[in-house]
Amino acid sequence: MGEMPHFQTFTTSTGPVPVGYVLAIAGSSSRILFDRALLEGLAANADPMTAAAGQVGSQVKMRVGASWLVANVRALTLDTAQGGALIAADIDFLGEGDEDAEGTLTRFRRGVTRYPMPGCDVFPVTTADLHRIYTAQDRAHIGIGSVYPTEDVPAALYVDAMLGKHFALVGSTGTGKSTAAALILHRICALAPQGHIVMIDPHGEYAAAFRDNGAIYDVGNLQMPYWLMNFEEHCEVFLTSSGAQRQVDADILAKCLVAARAKSRLGQEIAKLTVDAPIPYLLSDLTGIINQEMGKMDRAGDTAPYLRLKGKIDEIKADPRYGFMFSGMLVADTMAAFLQRVFRMPGDGKPISIIDVSGVPSEITAVVVAVLSRMTFDYAIWARNEPQRPILLVCEEAHRYIPAEAEQLSSVGRILSRIAKEGRKYGVALGLVTQRPSDLAEGVLSQCGTIIAMRLNNDRDQAFVRAAMPEGARGFLDSIPALRNREAIVCGEGVAVPIRVRFADLEEAKRPASGDPLFSELWQDVGGEDQILARTIKRWRSQGK
Repeated sequence: MGEMPHFQTFTTSTGPVPVGYVLAIAGSSSRILFDRALLEGLAANADPMTAAAGQVGSQVKMRVGASWLVANVRALTLDTAQGGALIAADIDFLGEGDEDAEGTLTRFRRGVTRYPMPGCDVFPVTTADLHRIYTAQDRAHIGIGSVYPTEDVPAALYVDAMLGKHFALVGSTGTGKSTAAALILHRICALAPQGHIVMIDPHGEYAAAFRDNGAIYDVGNLQMPYWLMNFEEHCEVFLTSSGAQRQVDADILAKCLVAARAKSRLGQEIAKLTVDAPIPYLLSDLTGIINQEMGKMDRAGDTAPYLRLKGKIDEIKADPRYGFMFSGMLVADTMAAFLQRVFRMPGDGKPISIIDVSGVPSEITAVVVAVLSRMTFDYAIWARNEPQRPILLVCEEAHRYIPAEAEQLSSVGRILSRIAKEGRKYGVALGLVTQRPSDLAEGVLSQCGTIIAMRLNNDRDQAFVRAAMPEGARGFLDSIPALRNREAIVCGEGVAVPIRVRFADLEEAKRPASGDPLFSELWQDVGGEDQILARTIKRWRSQGK
């Protein structure tokens, strides 16, 4: 049948030339027909957006009344019924803008109020249109790079919407995820130098990136008092038994812990003291009370739980690896000073605190993260009637702390899940960075209003992210496996419409220390191995860095 006469009438038009027309409308997803010859004619166009018209992931626009509708191309099929002259495309509507006197698109907004009728002309979206679609308007925003495939259309994240509804940054290892996280946090710090950001850094990568605008804490200077732990966290550290025995041990620990907290001057001032109240107490008082309670037992067999508890507490007190938390120097009431340091209140122009937990003994890492997360949430709850100071908690390697299978077991999984569900009401924002979204507890990813997805190589991970993303982003999701390094699909509250973005370059000094080793070069270095081994073994044995 050749080319449809429908298109022939427009080639002499002075305005924008249509490249197709609407075939079928079905809610968010609809179908259009492209003219192959016209698309091929545009391929050499100087405007990269016009040249890419019709490709999967490109945008098209339709005129409905006094509005321009913008849609994303999700899938293409050759329409063989027309002798191969037409291409059928599935599209997802993104939003609409007004048409001004010159016929250009202005005041773009998400959502569609009026759908086009079948037969409506379809036009390619130009770079000028993109500038208007992605312009950050007058809302607080940070620039993170450029909109693909252009070089000069800036990609912006709306900070208030992104943080207010939480965000997740996902991507396989080696895709530039850590650098992207550092870039976003640097931009937020520059926008809000008096902000309050806490980052849990499990590999010690980010200290190098935030030396100038952040406070760096590790086992050497964290000085986190053990008495800040609540009862559940005490149980994770001090209880060694399981099953029915664990409940017996927990009851004894609760009774003795309340008594130990009550002995302190602060504890005596509180009429109804609970086991969770962050009141300083001496570890020696706790073991002394356990001894007293043990002395009241009639039979020798009844003393086993007391001995288990006392043995574990003595073991932790004597272990130098736990000194950053269980040192005898941490008994004074330093709670205000600790919160001030960690939450950056005031921040002195260094709004982010990097908590490097790489040197923390592995069996207690989850408890340290749980205490920091819970302190953030509890502070927000108890400060409800004060002038608000919202806090952003960023968790790198989030799948470690909120794993899918053990959500019901660990205190850290429970508190982070709770922040994901309720944090917004109290002014706590959560940022999750992970390479294995499928290992995250179910529901946590869907609580993140903005998802920044870099390349994901695993099918299961792709399916998880697809399930958490809004409908209109489906066309972009298909390109997740094809993303290059330092590229991402961003969708949700933090952007006007879903976008594919190329992250901006970050100066060397601001990048995290997470580069891949160059085996071919490093394996050519020889010499000095004796000294390397000697120094390493010395640090290894003294458990210092």
